[in-house]
Amino acid sequence: MRALKSRRVVTPDGLRPATVLVEGERIEGIASYDLSLGEVHDAGDAVVMPGLVDAHVHINDPGRDDWEGFEHATCAAAAGGVTTVVDMPLNSIPATTTQAALARKHDAARDRLAVDVGFWGGVVPGNAVDVDALWASGVLGFKCFLVPSGVPEFSHVSESDLDQALPVIARLDAPLLVHAELPAAIDTAAPDHTINGRVYATYLTSRPVAAEVEAIDLVIRLALVHNPRIHIVHVSSREGAERIREARQRGVRISGETCPHYLTFSSDEIRDGATEYKCAPPIRDSKTRSSLWESLRSGDLDFVASDHSPAPPAMKALDTGDFFAAWGGIASLQLLLPAVWTGARERGFSIDRMANWLTIAPARLAGLAGRKGAFEPGAHADVVVWDPEASFVVEPSALQHRHAITPYAGRRLFGVVRQTWLRGKLVYDGSHHLQTDRGRVLTR
Repeated sequence: MRALKSRRVVTPDGLRPATVLVEGERIEGIASYDLSLGEVHDAGDAVVMPGLVDAHVHINDPGRDDWEGFEHATCAAAAGGVTTVVDMPLNSIPATTTQAALARKHDAARDRLAVDVGFWGGVVPGNAVDVDALWASGVLGFKCFLVPSGVPEFSHVSESDLDQALPVIARLDAPLLVHAELPAAIDTAAPDHTINGRVYATYLTSRPVAAEVEAIDLVIRLALVHNPRIHIVHVSSREGAERIREARQRGVRISGETCPHYLTFSSDEIRDGATEYKCAPPIRDSKTRSSLWESLRSGDLDFVASDHSPAPPAMKALDTGDFFAAWGGIASLQLLLPAVWTGARERGFSIDRMANWLTIAPARLAGLAGRKGAFEPGAHADVVVWDPEASFVVEPSALQHRHAITPYAGRRLFGVVRQTWLRGKLVYDGSHHLQTDRGRVLTR
């Protein structure tokens, strides 16, 4: 028996002094703070919290592991207190759209994981016939794009494609994650970026809120017919969050996430040519940032995920600063906890409220509740020990992502990870990885 105790433990009943009891790889239970049993690890005033579950990560392996790869991604995760990662089906070659491609993922991940990793399957034009086999092989759900994804291996779907896939997904009761932007609204808004592609406002204008809202409206309309579980990824606007709330009121089974970059940055502070900030949908203004925090407060949005989407430096067009030529993605897996906590503490959110967005809520979407995201008897003993009062300045070279490109560079963040435990074993001690092949592939 192992005991992890602290005066601040995130329990199912809230934040309180407690002792987390661990037997082997599993949580045995929560006991009083005064209990000393077996091998005792006393964290003092540090927060003891279930390991984070990041349900939106692009590892890009196999095929594009020079963009990231399993080793870099999962070591960065462990250093950030993330013990469970769910990998997106695009950017790897092959994309995870068939049973054979999923097997390639499993082979590529073997003995290369510092934390546990599950996989989303992909929905692309013509692969509705592959959905059953992917589900039977253990994917945690499915992902589609309604706008070009940026890579040729993963085509975006049309309304007719969704009409074919949604009945199958609904029958399986699997979640469908949707990148919600529509090409028509983007085409209508497109400015002449050849004149001022370095100007962030030009890029922002090219991906209007209307593209997100119209896409969510389309998915809601189809959901009213087929009754699937729908999850909108990286919601970037107040209007998008409102559409999710209104759809729930109509009985649609829909949820939504936002990302740390939408909660941290605003378009007002993005310099021209600063392509490290490029993502899609784009980072919007400070009023939108505030509205997304309020959407988390109200429950209109369910959780926060990193949307970790790295690429080699050349693909970020750092030399030209052309937002339209740059890869659209922000690498932030290691910074998920401190980035979200920094904004949450400024706005008066409690530690346990924030913990819900980063642990149990994403675990629930991925079908991992009971195994991940909470200190419940029988769950995996995944733990992050962190100091919410301590702060640090982000130094890109200290990040364990494969490429040290980040809009967080030079920013002071609160929340320093002291230890990360995976299934009862200490895997990161605040400065060193103790073993980098302990992670396992998760299936349904």
